[in-house]
Amino acid sequence: MRWHELTVHTTEEAIEMISNFIHEFGAGGVSIEESGTLNKKRDTSLGQWYELPLNDIPEGRAVIKGYFAEGTDMEAILEELKRSVDQLAEYDIDTGNPVYELKDVDDEDWANAWKQYFKPLRVTDRLTIKPTWEEYTPEADELILELDPGMAFGTGTHATTSLCLRTLERFVKGGEDVIDVGTGSGILAIAAAKLGAKHVLALDLDPVAVSSATENVHLNGLDQQITVKLSDLLQVLNEHKAEAAGSGALGVKLPAQVVVANILAEIILLFVQDVYEVLESGGRYIVSGVIKSKQQAVEEALTAAGFELIEQTEEQDWVVLVARKP
Repeated sequence: MRWHELTVHTTEEAIEMISNFIHEFGAGGVSIEESGTLNKKRDTSLGQWYELPLNDIPEGRAVIKGYFAEGTDMEAILEELKRSVDQLAEYDIDTGNPVYELKDVDDEDWANAWKQYFKPLRVTDRLTIKPTWEEYTPEADELILELDPGMAFGTGTHATTSLCLRTLERFVKGGEDVIDVGTGSGILAIAAAKLGAKHVLALDLDPVAVSSATENVHLNGLDQQITVKLSDLLQVLNEHKAEAAGSGALGVKLPAQVVVANILAEIILLFVQDVYEVLESGGRYIVSGVIKSKQQAVEEALTAAGFELIEQTEEQDWVVLVARKP
């Protein structure tokens, strides 16, 4: 079988939005390759092993490829994609004058080929991400996150996700109610539960992500600790106020002690006040997915809502912020 391959040369900042567009237009799979120039430092402090060689993609750039079934009207999809990408400028997302390519490729099991590059990754002293298809013998103190991300975002290799995982390890001590907004593959929710959270409510607007997160929760044996729901940000809490006040269908009991959101800064700005209202006094809001150029706007929104900024950590132009509700 042959496939139509649509390639977009763009910026790392635009990866999440453009890859999501390609999924929505019907791609059977999407691959993402970020810059691997010699200027990018690779963290090997915990013994990480990188299978992919350094590439010649310029720093800050990325190559996104989407694969469509033979017979798909690719010209129509390309035009629609260009319109959607052009609109990202309205949200102040730099797409870097994207370049588009179309070609046909043979079926070489591209849907699974990426798996050879996704190896067990020890993100922190305690947390290790293990692909379900890899054999791995953990040490006594390791917490293993079994993961098959499928088409959902979040393998732990992206700076925003790894930053979040390291931050969660510091702030989840055990017994907390946690809400994960934009859960993707469910990796942050699973980590929170493994770290001892009493219950985690994992939310996502994308049905593909909800399906992927639900499966990964099951793979980790955490069905009783994590509830996965389809929701536009925190809207599901308004729809189930009675359950949220107790410990009903949503699992968590409000107010929560921790909220984590690893999504774009533009989306974070839309529901800062909502997060403030669902957190208890002293609760922490862990915010990731923030490119440095948007950091000030997010900090100002958090402060305006009443939060106190208590911590920030940076990696590869991405920032994770921790805010406290007084």
